[in-house]
Amino acid sequence: MVVQYGGFTILSSPFFIEGLLPFLLVFSLVFAVLQKSQILGNGKRQIDALVSLAIGLMVIAFAQAVGIILQMVTFLAVALVIVLVFMILVGSLFKEGSFDLHAGWKWAISGLAFLAVAIAALVYTGGWDWIMNFIDSSGSSLWTNIVFIVIIVGAVALVVLMGGKSASSGSSGNSGH
Repeated sequence: MVVQYGGFTILSSPFFIEGLLPFLLVFSLVFAVLQKSQILGNGKRQIDALVSLAIGLMVIAFAQAVGIILQMVTFLAVALVIVLVFMILVGSLFKEGSFDLHAGWKWAISGLAFLAVAIAALVYTGGWDWIMNFIDSSGSSLWTNIVFIVIIVGAVALVVLMGGKSASSGSSGNSGH
């Protein structure tokens, strides 16, 4: 059962949700990237601000772009809450102040996050439907078999690579005894 919010605030108005907030997000991100990269020159804050303003205004002029941004930001917020809950649960198993995830877990979470963002971007932009239609239009199971073979080869390669690293680090640690 989904609990729905029934109240109306000024922040839930379309002006803020579909206009001001996406504009501020895009403007800030583009400005930060331009400042960090110095593509338009060093110390050109005004030019960076004008370019950021133009890009921010162009983005909010297209409803599809705003829709994708809103969906991705919502995905980000929900995913971060899920990760937070996971980290709290895992952290409760550690002694206070000694919480540290193994490098394998960090890589696994990073890989899952990348995969989730890629799939979300494909779904929100319509790319996922295009891929599924392309796979289904072949009329055979060729593409399905290829996808499964790639997944299996990737999983085996991951196990072999991760297994090789842990075995070599384990043997070097035992050589000192």
